[in-house]
Amino acid sequence: MSLTLYNTLTREITPFAPIEPGKVGIYLCGATVQAPPHIGHIRSGINFDILRRWLTASGYEVTFIRNVTDIDDKILHNAIHEEMPWWALAQKYERVFTAAYAELNVLPPTYEPRATGHITQMIELIARLIERGKAYSVSNGDVYLDVRSLDSYLTLSGQKIDDLQSSPDSDEATQSLKKNPQDFALWKSAKPGEPSWPTPWGNGRPGWHIECSAMAQAYLGEKFDIHAGGLDLIFPHHENEIAQSNGAGYPFAQRWLHNAWVTTAGEKMSKSLGNTLRIHELLKRVRGIELRWYLGSAHYRSMLEYSPEALDESAVNFRRIESFLKRTASQLGKVPQSAISSSFAKAMNDDLAVPAALAVISELVREGNNAAAAKDNATLERSASEVRGALAVLGCDPWDSAWSRNDEGLSDVVSGLVKTLLDEREAARARKDFVSADRIRDSITSLGLTIEDTPEGPRWIK
Repeated sequence: MSLTLYNTLTREITPFAPIEPGKVGIYLCGATVQAPPHIGHIRSGINFDILRRWLTASGYEVTFIRNVTDIDDKILHNAIHEEMPWWALAQKYERVFTAAYAELNVLPPTYEPRATGHITQMIELIARLIERGKAYSVSNGDVYLDVRSLDSYLTLSGQKIDDLQSSPDSDEATQSLKKNPQDFALWKSAKPGEPSWPTPWGNGRPGWHIECSAMAQAYLGEKFDIHAGGLDLIFPHHENEIAQSNGAGYPFAQRWLHNAWVTTAGEKMSKSLGNTLRIHELLKRVRGIELRWYLGSAHYRSMLEYSPEALDESAVNFRRIESFLKRTASQLGKVPQSAISSSFAKAMNDDLAVPAALAVISELVREGNNAAAAKDNATLERSASEVRGALAVLGCDPWDSAWSRNDEGLSDVVSGLVKTLLDEREAARARKDFVSADRIRDSITSLGLTIEDTPEGPRWIK
């Protein structure tokens, strides 16, 4: 079965065929670095990291672009409140995002362009739109896209132009300067205290939408395979990217993928709702590999309802899989290699059906445990290898160096300390001092560890 993917533009799941055989170009709308990331931000990074890993495992050469929006209204607003230059605030939170991606083993993009590094490309794109009669400048130095000059608009969201309210990216004083209320800003004229760049229309700064159109073209060309991002970006951001690029005569993205939200109590996570969950706070509760497992466990197009209980249950489930792999390594005397099962491949080729892929992993673990009990090492090794191969695609391979770096130097120490406690527990049980044995067991489990009593003696897992 070849890879099939949903396309937001057509509302269909269709076979994926890249523009250039063997190569795939992907543009993912990355962070607007205005504040620390919450799990809603990072879910997008994880979902499309899984896509990238599966394409690579399937033999494609992937060029993956994830931009950084380091200039926009929210950054300027927050910089005032944090009493620091806008560029310093952007750098501060870009580093926090980078650290969060690394903590959750999201692969670095092939290129990570910043908006402020591509002002020249934006000005060139705006000039082309003006030359083609698709955009216009007004007396105050703003430049707008004339949405009614386009052959089609709103094809991605399926809305009707007459149903739209006025575009909110211009103030009340300049609304009257626009040809149409729905026209949106490509360039915003300079304001006191704001950064600005020189253009033929006067000093100013870019509108949000023009940034991604210019950067996608700069790194992937006029036509590329996949544009990805969160569901909330369909309108206006992605709709307006299409309008800008098509208006300039460029085909732009051939397929659009959108991940659904993380919700709490049925509502989309957002700062305004006061229910944001920061990555650094959740990493105090679970390990990075467990948080990634949780955020990647739902289908990318399905909402993920967050609760502490759901996160804890997911972490326990992952630990069982991790424990199986480590017991297997102990029984075989070696770490199993990675392999991809046909059942896992079938699930992933079906529009990245991760829930079905997780069911395959569970069945492989069950099969492997039965083989371990029967001392069938050949079946055990095959099952474990296919589990490890699946986890690698999901970014959750316990032997991935990205995870070992996070606890480097601690594993041996912890293992030694826990083994000492387990030896004391066994000695207490041997002398029938069950009160002391239970107390030692409770001390270990209170640390979040699980004890398994096996015919070969007690084992612990995190």
